[in-house]
Amino acid sequence: MPRKAHPLRYPRLDTVLMVERFIQKHDGEFKKKQLWEHLPKRMMYQTFCVVMDYLLYSGKISVDAEGKIGWIYYPEKVEQDLKFKHLFWEGPRRTGF
Repeated sequence: MPRKAHPLRYPRLDTVLMVERFIQKHDGEFKKKQLWEHLPKRMMYQTFCVVMDYLLYSGKISVDAEGKIGWIYYPEKVEQDLKFKHLFWEGPRRTGF
């Protein structure tokens, strides 16, 4: 039975926040590898991939058809939009995988 690959390094909170701020500032400008190359501080690519996986899973970023990374997490806008009765959210849909 094959073993699961575990990351060699887990990112620190300040590293995750740095990547979040950089993506917010450069929304939709870079693809994944370009984004990693333009970060203000260097980090291992494997660590960067762990951060990107977390941000994708948590619904804070998305990847468009060209592969560019965009910031999609705006909680203050969601709170404002949920005040309208005709706008609603059912939650994420889970598939049977």
